[in-house]
Amino acid sequence: MSNFEKAQLVVELKRELNIKLVILLKAARLSSSSFHYALKHVYEKTDTTLVAEIKNIVSVNKDYGYRRVVLALRNKGIIVNHKKVQRIMQENSLQCTAYNKRTRKYNSYKGLVGKVAKHKLKRRFNTDRPFQKIATDVTEVRWGSQSIQERAYVTAYLDLYSGEVLSWNISLSPSVKFVVDPLNELINKRPNLAYRMVLHSDQGLQYQHAKFVKTLSKNHIIQSMSRKATCLDNAVIESFFRTLKVCTVHQTHYRTYEELKSAMIEFINYYNNKRIKQKLDGMTPVEFRKHAIQFIA
Repeated sequence: MSNFEKAQLVVELKRELNIKLVILLKAARLSSSSFHYALKHVYEKTDTTLVAEIKNIVSVNKDYGYRRVVLALRNKGIIVNHKKVQRIMQENSLQCTAYNKRTRKYNSYKGLVGKVAKHKLKRRFNTDRPFQKIATDVTEVRWGSQSIQERAYVTAYLDLYSGEVLSWNISLSPSVKFVVDPLNELINKRPNLAYRMVLHSDQGLQYQHAKFVKTLSKNHIIQSMSRKATCLDNAVIESFFRTLKVCTVHQTHYRTYEELKSAMIEFINYYNNKRIKQKLDGMTPVEFRKHAIQFIA
């Protein structure tokens, strides 16, 4: 048995049987200096493998911080302390820096153009069931030379239970139809549940419009709106759009609208089906929703 194998065996026996190190070294006929040299070699070899795994995870998931990397490793059967992962990411320049960039804001508020609903959600973003609390908003993204003529709008309907994007749309114009079409998609997707849905938005003109309000009323959906100029009232969807931009327009320059649109489709699929979350026990939004629906429906 080599010194490296002896060192590993000593570590395992000490951990399992809590025997003093000096006794184990004597039984293994291994000097203290040889033990520590071998142990250092073993850890360096282990770290090399771990660094490769972390690099692979970060290359696919460019917005992952060390906590989410720990979850991704755990899902692969690799259990490692979060401090070690943080150190490795720092030493290898693997930290996510895209969140440091400023994002472009879109303001759809045009004054009172229809009905303004009460702020019924009141920042109670947590819920214990899917399809109960939905947040929506519109954001702006650009392509080409980033001019006003090269901008598009993205809207999403986000389930506050799992963070899943239940429906979304992209368009060159932030029209009422632009937000109503994915609303109808959401309504058609909603299963037959024993509780009503609350849909929260800001006071944008699309959400005040009679067509939008009537669609909600017809389907017995409770409307809630943020207070004027209070973006924290819709913080979850704001956070989602920031992540969307970090993973797309902050990372890549899109030459055409079609390239931008394809990137949005790819990101939504990634966000729903591949991006794990700590608060979802390391599951993706779709996995978490499917797990819950079987007990609720």
